[in-house]
Amino acid sequence: MSTASVVAPASLVKTRKAKAPDPTVTDPALVKRAVKAAALGNAMEWFDFGVYSYIAVTLGKVFFPSGNPTAQLLSTFGAFAAAFLVRPLGGMVFGPLGDRVGRQKVLALTMIMMAAGTFAIGLIPSYATIGVGAPILLLVARLVQGFSTGGEYAGASTFIAEYAPDKRRGFLGSWLEFGTLAGYIAGAGLVTIMTALLSADDLTSWGWRIPFLIAGPMGLIGLYLRLRLEETPAFAAEAEKAEDNRPKTPLREMVAGQWRALLLCVGLVLVFNVTDYMLLSYMPSYLTGQLHYDETHGLLVVLGVMAVMMIAQPFMGALTDRVGRRPVIATGCAGFLLLSVPALLLIREGSLLAVALGMGALGMLLVCFTASMPSALPALFPTKVRYGSLSIGFNVSVSLFGGTTPLVVTALIGATGNMMMPAYYMMAAAVIGGFAVWRMAESAGRPLPGSAPSVAGRHAE
Repeated sequence: MSTASVVAPASLVKTRKAKAPDPTVTDPALVKRAVKAAALGNAMEWFDFGVYSYIAVTLGKVFFPSGNPTAQLLSTFGAFAAAFLVRPLGGMVFGPLGDRVGRQKVLALTMIMMAAGTFAIGLIPSYATIGVGAPILLLVARLVQGFSTGGEYAGASTFIAEYAPDKRRGFLGSWLEFGTLAGYIAGAGLVTIMTALLSADDLTSWGWRIPFLIAGPMGLIGLYLRLRLEETPAFAAEAEKAEDNRPKTPLREMVAGQWRALLLCVGLVLVFNVTDYMLLSYMPSYLTGQLHYDETHGLLVVLGVMAVMMIAQPFMGALTDRVGRRPVIATGCAGFLLLSVPALLLIREGSLLAVALGMGALGMLLVCFTASMPSALPALFPTKVRYGSLSIGFNVSVSLFGGTTPLVVTALIGATGNMMMPAYYMMAAAVIGGFAVWRMAESAGRPLPGSAPSVAGRHAE
């Protein structure tokens, strides 16, 4: 009897232990297809961004009344900025939809819309042909692009994160931003080549259409890749928990129920996008407009920095798997806090070497974010609300802080006359990002919240 009295409680305790979920064994070939399909969509978005930014002067002549070049350029960038206004709306539509019907279906839809919007711009008649209808159609196409983009980054990063093995999520996620850099370089580089080869009249009459029309075939390729994919294991498991296999989560739960994670997301995205748009979007204008630097050299420096960032991207992503996301992101924040002023002073010195060194330093610090965020951000949210909550937090932060960076910094310089404002703005963003890093939990090598552990198959690299 005494032996039984000892053994019984131990066996009872053992039966009460929760059974750990069986790990998901990933198929390396399927993971590679998922990464390619997700990264291509991001590349197409930033291909359009690069094309639109570097051909803006020509677009102003095509789509807006002649007579005032400054007004034409402002109108062109106004249409460009309009896309940022609808990004949060796209996030609030596509994000919850992705949590309900699946990531793969929604990413296929956003790919179709992005490609259609970009392709449509290449078909719009000029202002000289149809008058005010031209800028209206341009605005509509940009709104379609912005709306679809609202569901693209969060969905693509979620898709890769949910497919990737826990120990390789940083490396695989880093290829998403590799696609961003590749798309921007391809778009800006194509415009640069066309500008060199075509006369101003040819570029204005028909040449400007070519980069936008390329989006059609790119979109079809991306759609084909995405339609070949299966749903992510994490979403499939979540769907099985619901009786009708269609998990429904109210929008308010994605916000109110995740308010702490959303605040962290906004802070991380803020430092990520303020520094990103400062370096890749604003700095070319700063070099030419504020420092009167040669436009061609300025463009080549920016493209060179982005090429170096592309090379560093997967290596930094792999580093986050070894040392963690928090140390890498924290290093980026500390670097921008300490080196923004010295880097900008180098850029203002004006020589090609000094500009390259200053821009290169900022670019390598930015890699700390571009390599970490695609794996760190999805890990903030549980599976059932991951797509929706991340879409909302990401797009609100981008629209309020990232997309407005060039405008706000230009206004600050105009109001104060202080040419160091870009550095101070990046430093302020680094402080906010640093606080977010301090409060976030480490996710490297760990299962995503609400998901089973994920391990690589035998043939993983």
